[in-house]
Amino acid sequence: MTPGKGVDTRVLLAVVVSAILVSVLNQTFTNVVVPDIQDDFGTSQGQTGWVITGYMLIFAVGIPLYGRIADLYSLRLVFSTGLLVLAAGSLVCALAPTLPVLVAGRIVQAAGASAIPALGFASVAKAMPPGERGAALGLLSSSVGAGAAVGPVVGGTIAGLIGWQALFYFTLVLSLALAPAALRSLPGSPEVEGAPSGLWGVIQHFDVPGGLALALAAGLTLFGVTEGQAAGFESPLSWGSFVLALAAVIFFAGRIRVAAEPFVSPHLFGNRAFVAAAIVGFFFMFTNLGSLILAPLMLSSVNDLSAAGIGLVLAPGAALVAILSPVAGRLSDRFGPRLLVRTGLTVVLFSTLFLSTAAAGASPVLVAAGLAGQGLGFAAIYSSNANAASGALKRSESGVGLGIYQMLFFLGGGFGPAIGATFLAFREQTGAGPMNPLHTLGANAFSDAFLLLACAILVALAASFGLQGKVEGAEDFPEHPSEPQPETE
Repeated sequence: MTPGKGVDTRVLLAVVVSAILVSVLNQTFTNVVVPDIQDDFGTSQGQTGWVITGYMLIFAVGIPLYGRIADLYSLRLVFSTGLLVLAAGSLVCALAPTLPVLVAGRIVQAAGASAIPALGFASVAKAMPPGERGAALGLLSSSVGAGAAVGPVVGGTIAGLIGWQALFYFTLVLSLALAPAALRSLPGSPEVEGAPSGLWGVIQHFDVPGGLALALAAGLTLFGVTEGQAAGFESPLSWGSFVLALAAVIFFAGRIRVAAEPFVSPHLFGNRAFVAAAIVGFFFMFTNLGSLILAPLMLSSVNDLSAAGIGLVLAPGAALVAILSPVAGRLSDRFGPRLLVRTGLTVVLFSTLFLSTAAAGASPVLVAAGLAGQGLGFAAIYSSNANAASGALKRSESGVGLGIYQMLFFLGGGFGPAIGATFLAFREQTGAGPMNPLHTLGANAFSDAFLLLACAILVALAASFGLQGKVEGAEDFPEHPSEPQPETE
């Protein structure tokens, strides 16, 4: 499809930004009210945790599947359907009389909500030229920051006044309002030579075994992480999930090499610029989400802050993401994403080292300063790295490529908190001195955990050298391995 053809990009951006905001709010709202849900249903913490875990598992599974569907079928129809499924799940959650029904509603929610990041980014990649994508992706990033900043505060306030069910009604109303707008504004069927026509044509061209193998690998990996965090990574459920996930990855790798119409071309994983963006995204989110879990634990146990106080410490970083992401997106269009990503990663690295060295065990003001630095880096990285990933993809695979990118981004966000919290518990048990020789404030375990997260940023920095300097937009190229492929540099 020709960029911008038949699409009002301003309306498209308004719809996609709003949908992403609703998706983020839906997650942050629910995280805040889990204790209220546990009290209302009289369930254990482990049982209530499935309100979060069930959602995350289905969300991880759905992202790459929706991405591939977007390359074969009408993006606007699939996106609108995802919003309607999210609305249906929200209604089930709002009316749920028991915890199992609520978990079922959350699963339905995730089945619809997973369309939003995958197809939101794909719609920008398909409808906008390379020189304008960064600014557009910056607006999408801004909605993520805004949702993270206001979600806990607004969610806690509404739940406290009229009950947690009101939050799901809120998601229901907004999703229903956005669905018809998406039908009018998003790109339609792909105008790529050889693309299937109609739903039945899509089904015939969809590599079900390959898609399911990738989805299972994502779901099993995330389940292994969450189970490892709860019961220990030596538990059979945890390491067994990782073994099955590895088997699914091996099957997927073999399948895409022999299938007549694979779920994704194997050439994608030889695309240096795309793989670099995916690695950066995974390890950056590893550190970002890991910090956002460790910091509240530290502020509660070391600084004795209330939930409201912790929210105030976290707010400046999220606000910086919301305010500066559009600016970073425009800069990535002008100077290229690689410069912005490296700058952002450097800021995050020094901010995380600051948390490890000077903020762990110190005043909450210093913790807020370190997290604000991470937010500044997030603003520079999020849209710029997505711009680099989309620019490395040919148009006919932008949906599935960005779906895989978003899946790895999401999995990085799952691994970071789990590994960080597990490492924190291990260091607390040992009672050893700090691994950071510059830390002298006594919060040794937290200092060490932030130091581990800083190491993940070093991996992301190394991977960033594979990113494109300037995004020109990749053209479609022949699928046959014997035919020459374009350079990604």
